[in-house]
Amino acid sequence: MTLQQLLGIELPIIQAPMAGVQGSALTVAVSEAGGLGSLPCAMLGTDALREELAAIRAQTSKPYNVNFFCHAAPRPDPAREAGWRAVLAPYYAELGIDAGAIPAGPARLPFSAEAADVLEAFRPPVVSFHFGLPAPALLARVRNWGARILSSATTVDEARWLEDQGVDAVIAQGLEAGGHRGHFLVHDAASQMGTFALLPQIARAVSVPVIAAGGIADARGVAAAMALGAAGVQVGTAYLLCPEATTSALHRAALKSEAARVTALTNLFTGRPARGIVNRIMRELGPLSAAVPDFPLATAAIAPLRAKAESLGSADFTPLWAGQNASGCREVPAAELTRGLAAGWARE
Repeated sequence: MTLQQLLGIELPIIQAPMAGVQGSALTVAVSEAGGLGSLPCAMLGTDALREELAAIRAQTSKPYNVNFFCHAAPRPDPAREAGWRAVLAPYYAELGIDAGAIPAGPARLPFSAEAADVLEAFRPPVVSFHFGLPAPALLARVRNWGARILSSATTVDEARWLEDQGVDAVIAQGLEAGGHRGHFLVHDAASQMGTFALLPQIARAVSVPVIAAGGIADARGVAAAMALGAAGVQVGTAYLLCPEATTSALHRAALKSEAARVTALTNLFTGRPARGIVNRIMRELGPLSAAVPDFPLATAAIAPLRAKAESLGSADFTPLWAGQNASGCREVPAAELTRGLAAGWARE
């Protein structure tokens, strides 16, 4: 069975779910073009999730994907959080922010029974997960309405584990990919590979379709992935300049500048490694810090710095998520970009 048959789509192109830079508009545009549009749900409360799903249902009858994180909820560590805020203290002083008034709390939620309750009313045809899979009981609820289940793997062992749990397809996420690493068995970045090294190894190791993700930005990248055993590709960064994306003006400017050529994995913004364009705070503190609280607790301390700096026209404290290959970013409708990517797919 091809990926298109499995997911009910025309083109083997999946738009990567990208929290913070998109809503349902991008999802709908890609699905209507024949690919699989994706909705990032980790930052949506139940009401917002319901509204976005209703918007998708009202605008397309094509298959779409909803994506959730599966991280374990961290235990608050007041001492570590205080230490992290001490590291940030000079920046608070510079921007006139009262550190004592900053609330704590996560900004991203793992898949939950409450989210499953909302989904059951809409029965999205594809549900994908990042950082592994949810608890068996929650996963069973998703399976019960017939949804196809996808999840990300950053190593061969993670891919094998996902296949053993019964996923319908594995997303092979290479080190080049923008945003958060999907790792869940091993957290050492040294164990992860680039997409075109990882992809053929996963394709040999599992029998389910494999979707390549990371560094694919144009039709030639799609063709290369297919030649190495991919059943389809997942593309994120290339969509960031599309009009349907909600990418901020500061983020768009960075993507169109020379700065987009230099990205790094950083845990400063959320507590978990994610790839973004290097900015001031990443340069001055180093992109990875042992002082950062566990994911996603780190977000609360840096959020006021981001908000204040952005109000002054600065992206010094903004997570400018992007992969290593931003060359495919174009200010064109998402449908046009999707069809352009699909030109690299050799129809049999």
